[in-house]
Amino acid sequence: MSLRTLPLVFINLGGEMLYILDQRLQALNTSEDNSEKGIWSENDRKRVMTDIVGAMFSKDFMDELLKPQQLYSHRTLKTVLTRLAHTSIMRLSQASMDKLYELMVMAFKYQVFLCPRPKDLLLVTYNHIDTIREFVQHTPVVVNQVDETHRKVIEVYSSLPEGEFQLLRQTLLIFLQDLHVRVSLFLKNKVQNPNGRFALLSSGPVPPGIDVPGLIRMFDRKGREVRRGEFPTGGSYTSPIREGCFELHGDRVIRLGMNIYSRNHPEETYISKPPSVKQKDDAPNLLAKEELNLLARLMGSMKAEDMAETETGFRINLFMTDGEEGGTGTSGGAGQSSFEVINIQAIQDEQAATQLARIAGQFTEGDELPESLSTNKGADLLALMDDL
Repeated sequence: MSLRTLPLVFINLGGEMLYILDQRLQALNTSEDNSEKGIWSENDRKRVMTDIVGAMFSKDFMDELLKPQQLYSHRTLKTVLTRLAHTSIMRLSQASMDKLYELMVMAFKYQVFLCPRPKDLLLVTYNHIDTIREFVQHTPVVVNQVDETHRKVIEVYSSLPEGEFQLLRQTLLIFLQDLHVRVSLFLKNKVQNPNGRFALLSSGPVPPGIDVPGLIRMFDRKGREVRRGEFPTGGSYTSPIREGCFELHGDRVIRLGMNIYSRNHPEETYISKPPSVKQKDDAPNLLAKEELNLLARLMGSMKAEDMAETETGFRINLFMTDGEEGGTGTSGGAGQSSFEVINIQAIQDEQAATQLARIAGQFTEGDELPESLSTNKGADLLALMDDL
């Protein structure tokens, strides 16, 4: 097992979580539903993203994360990511976080499967970091945190031999092998089978430094080529494209790990897609949009309330469960008055018209951004790691 797997898992899963949250918060801001207008603003979205990214890339936390150590279990990673999401002004229910985590892990698993070479896992990670940097470009303090972490990742992984990357990839595959959650967007685009396993195509460019398969060359004792032959490859392979940039800034070439929920970055991979799912360059990415169906037709209804305090937060119920429905009468209280509750209707069934329950607990805002990001939130995550 590789002791260098945890940082890549955390950064990539955190990036996928940020992609989904950002897309849905933007959807709220542009919603045509009159019941949602006036509740959410662009500044609120930026604040949420800044808080989460600042805590995620805090110096102390990343220094601890980059130390050689065993990969965490799924349960522990989910706990850390849940705490990370709650460093902002929003809260997710446990059921919502469970579903969100499944989406994050399945997206990352797909990216790992499509990596042409083990070393290209770094390019996937760098794509996540590059996009996260764009989320907080309006906050120089947080951008510096992201850059500093990126430099540390480059320093740690640039000197690893190919064998270590192969071991890292095997560790990831073992970590992900028992997860076969069916995702509607993958099923619709025929990249996942009904049993939850991915359907990978044997086509596309080969990795840099690799010859296109299909040719057999025979040599004599003096090393001279004497005969050639061909064999069927079972796929359509092409010559390799240029290698991506492994520096702080540059063209990563591959698109794995980029924000597939953005219209500016439609998903592209080294693997050819079936003709039935090809899309025009200027069309929205249907794959990305459909993915969010598992997060529930996002932010279904939202009611405004007059808040007595200057700072307000909000809770998000992404999915409806029997447990949450049963707790409707007991989870509310005076301690919850400082929160908006955003109910997300995941089931559009007539029989599922029951209101989603509120989540117990109260989240208290931290201090000003630079201090809270560099001390309190990073310290909370470090304390959590110590307890696990």
